[in-house]
Amino acid sequence: MNRKKLVWVGLPVLALAAVLPMTVAAGGAKHVRWDIVSLVGGAPPGPLNPGGHASAMAPDGDMITLTGTGTFVAPAGNSGGSNAVTGGGTWQTDTASGTYQVKELVTFVKANSQSSTPTFIDNIGSLTQRTNGTAVLRIQFSDGDSGVLTVGCHGPGAPPGIIEGIATTKGFKTYYEVEEPVGGVDANRTLFHVR
Repeated sequence: MNRKKLVWVGLPVLALAAVLPMTVAAGGAKHVRWDIVSLVGGAPPGPLNPGGHASAMAPDGDMITLTGTGTFVAPAGNSGGSNAVTGGGTWQTDTASGTYQVKELVTFVKANSQSSTPTFIDNIGSLTQRTNGTAVLRIQFSDGDSGVLTVGCHGPGAPPGIIEGIATTKGFKTYYEVEEPVGGVDANRTLFHVR
């Protein structure tokens, strides 16, 4: 009798235990840190530090410059958004400045893990967590404007088609002309660490 109970209880538990870890590993939520980074010296090996700045331009020539860092939990399957967010930074245009806060993850798509070359000194996270991809975040500016911030990371080994830097809206204005990073200049670089 005890042996039968053990089989009836044990088999479903074993089956669930065998399937559950594969499901979580294959399609689990991604815990992501994003940074607008400072690349000391503007070239590898860096180091990569938080606290950099990135800029984008509006069609009227107005420039916005952001600093920023934060975290989010991206749902499994690269679909949907999340309110599990932290972070923000500072903003500055030609006429005003302030802070912004991240309110929501709209979407995050991981393109691939970054290649190990060139070698960087990473003072933010593990080298094995560096990831190429794109995040879209809903943000709130300190002057009352809302916006949508796109953070793109086109690091080592990235497939074509990803921006390196930021693009954002602020109220009705679209800062979509991304300032590309230039070798030797410490600006316009971003980084994701995924765990």
